[in-house]
Amino acid sequence: MKAIVWHGPSEMSVEERPDPPEPGAGELLLQPEAVGICGSEVEGYLGHMGNRTPPLVMGHEFAGRVVAAGPGAEDFAGARVAVNPLSGCGECRLCRAGLSNVCRDRVLIGVHTPGAFADYVRVPASDARVLPEGVSSRVGALMEPLANGVHAVRLGGVEVERAIVMGAGTIGLVTLQAALLSGLPDVAVVELQDARRERAARLGAHATYGSPEEARDAPEADLVLDAVGAQATRRLGLELLRPGGTMVCIGLADDATTLGFHDIVRSQHRIQGSYAYTMADFEQAHEWLVSGQASLGDDLEPVLPLEAGPGQFARLAEGPPPPEFKIFLAGSGREA
Repeated sequence: MKAIVWHGPSEMSVEERPDPPEPGAGELLLQPEAVGICGSEVEGYLGHMGNRTPPLVMGHEFAGRVVAAGPGAEDFAGARVAVNPLSGCGECRLCRAGLSNVCRDRVLIGVHTPGAFADYVRVPASDARVLPEGVSSRVGALMEPLANGVHAVRLGGVEVERAIVMGAGTIGLVTLQAALLSGLPDVAVVELQDARRERAARLGAHATYGSPEEARDAPEADLVLDAVGAQATRRLGLELLRPGGTMVCIGLADDATTLGFHDIVRSQHRIQGSYAYTMADFEQAHEWLVSGQASLGDDLEPVLPLEAGPGQFARLAEGPPPPEFKIFLAGSGREA
């Protein structure tokens, strides 16, 4: 089979690899039809993510068709599915507490096992959710990023009247949608790039700010959702937060950040990390996308062949941010 293989910082190629073995008990063999390029994978491509070890086939935002089903998973044979790529061990204290996303023995497809930037990928059947007819695989591939937004908003608490999302890239926009669909009455977005800011407005943001100065002139927020993760956005987010408010940090742009903790203490600010999602978050994303309540799939780009992958990664790594909402790749089974 063909696969995109990452060999180290800025080194990536399309190669012939052995086909995966036949699925075992409770497993599926999937032919991906749409696989989104995640921002964390671009950082990994540059060598900035210590959890990725080359050589590696990435790809964790994906949906496709089941071409083989192992014993106990026969009901999925021939189905089109979206897949939650993150599994906990299911037995430890964290998993029993509903925190499988931070299980110390968690497995992420595309990081710990070969991912979906390939003609075939093997997945646990328990992590697959069927896509109804009429729901594209590109929309199915958006369930993983949307689940991140669902999880972040849930961590933000329930008594929120005003929220501000920092950034309107893919994670910022899915977090915006999760906040709106969760019933938050006032959700604003801070985004410097015009096209991204306009897309946020089309998706329902109650206000958009094109500069830190505009955002500082707006009312304080009960909740800030930082979908960028740069030092500048973390600092600005705390400035925009009311005393006693919460900033949920999703973005991973910068590792080290210097913050003024006197203000954090005196304002009783809560800084909350948000990593990935649980299956409950993924299922909420599935419900919103297949029902059409989450309107992220209105202007999605066509799926590109795997051969375009190395060039697309290089383009994303060089910047500036692309105009596309999401870039999708897939092998021979790609969605038209």
